[in-house]
Amino acid sequence: MAARRALKAVLVDLSGTLHIEDSAVPGAQEALKRLRSAPVTIRFVTNTTKECKRDLLERLTNLGFDIAENEIFTSLTAARNLLEQKQVRPLLLVDDKALPDFAGIATADPNAVVVGLAPEHFHYEKMNRAFRLILDGAPLIAIHKARYFKKKDGLALGPGPFVTGLEYATDTKATVVGKPEKTFFLEALRGTDCAPEEAIMIGDDCRDDVGGAQNAGMRGILVRTGKYRPADEDKINPAPYLTCENFPEAVEHILEHLL
Repeated sequence: MAARRALKAVLVDLSGTLHIEDSAVPGAQEALKRLRSAPVTIRFVTNTTKECKRDLLERLTNLGFDIAENEIFTSLTAARNLLEQKQVRPLLLVDDKALPDFAGIATADPNAVVVGLAPEHFHYEKMNRAFRLILDGAPLIAIHKARYFKKKDGLALGPGPFVTGLEYATDTKATVVGKPEKTFFLEALRGTDCAPEEAIMIGDDCRDDVGGAQNAGMRGILVRTGKYRPADEDKINPAPYLTCENFPEAVEHILEHLL
């Protein structure tokens, strides 16, 4: 295996890694300050589709995190970029709070289907409308296909099962734009002047965060917070570069061993 280049960039997941809903992971704010003292570029990468980037930034700021909007790369951004490239009019199965990130995108007479996390839209009538559009040739675009995510009261279904249901019913495959897609991680690094081999990802999702990053050529640190469940690290090959108790422990490892 080729020698690793010096670390230049750290990609950090948000929900489950820095915070769970409106509660910060203990010590995460201080750990982020320590990481900012290191000579690395930091990007925050998230599959969150429950809210637009502006609301997400406000939530993080209120929790005491020092984060700038241009440091956040979301799967909503990636989805919007794809819609503009394809010049299609989507049926948006996304949370209403995420709609500002699609402002200016034409949605009348839709000829594409976009699925994010949208519990209020995952009912028979709306899913059947999406089903019929796809049968008529509309592309199916999944913002991501997470199986589940962590809420305060426990694990909850993600958009993945609903996307898979549409795939099964229409005998088609969705285009996935968020994690764990390689293009998502490469887009997140764009403008940082960093190669994947010079970057590391920290996240609580073994497949989407760590597996996706490692498939893109980065290293991945799995944290045992958020949606993590015992033995998650055994679900991907190669295994995570490292598994840590939480984000502060991951930052300590980076500061002590990778710089």
